[in-house]
Amino acid sequence: MTFKASVLTLYPEMFPGGLGLSLAGRALEVGTWSLEAIQIRDFASDRHHTVDDTPAGGGAGMVMRADVLAKAIDHTSPSGDPRPKLLMSPRGKPLTQARVRELAAGPGAVIVCGRFEGVDQRLIEARGLEEVSIGDFILSGGEPAALVLLDAVVRLLPGVMGNAVSGEEESFENGLLEHPHYTRPQEFEGRPIPDVLVSGNHKKIAAWRRAESEKLTRERRPDLLAAQPLAK
Repeated sequence: MTFKASVLTLYPEMFPGGLGLSLAGRALEVGTWSLEAIQIRDFASDRHHTVDDTPAGGGAGMVMRADVLAKAIDHTSPSGDPRPKLLMSPRGKPLTQARVRELAAGPGAVIVCGRFEGVDQRLIEARGLEEVSIGDFILSGGEPAALVLLDAVVRLLPGVMGNAVSGEEESFENGLLEHPHYTRPQEFEGRPIPDVLVSGNHKKIAAWRRAESEKLTRERRPDLLAAQPLAK
């Protein structure tokens, strides 16, 4: 089954961007996933292709119109389309690795990229958009966030990563940040590889990696430790 991504945007030229390179790009070429970038302005009815208007109640900026976006979404995702409809938004639910895995296991996604001050709330409710945030910061639009989400998802599709096991030991996969990594040379600027990693004792190596993961998580993301059964 091919993962089908449809991105609704005012800047379709931003896609595939970096997703056309490396692992994601090769997977796109061979048809492991597909990507279409749809120009929202094509669904505006006036000669200026207007997609926004002033906010009701006053205030700065502009708001993306519900009627134009509804036409774009309905064209892209007709009745019966099983793909979730996502809206990249700083007020959305934070994207997690668990949600990324859910998306990767599905048929694809319809992704709406907001611009200006936001999207008319009535459109969000009427089309059941799932608001998704990639962090507590503001971007100029939803396009960079959509690229981030798709990169996270595509790399988990079957056959994209050369070694599927590598994806199981990364940060957030087990609720912890990933342990440090080392490789040759044996010594770099007076800093050697930790002895345990060259000991050949796989049990001790696993224990060291778990302990290092817990240490890093405790220092940098203590919020992740609340639900973690720590090693004795």
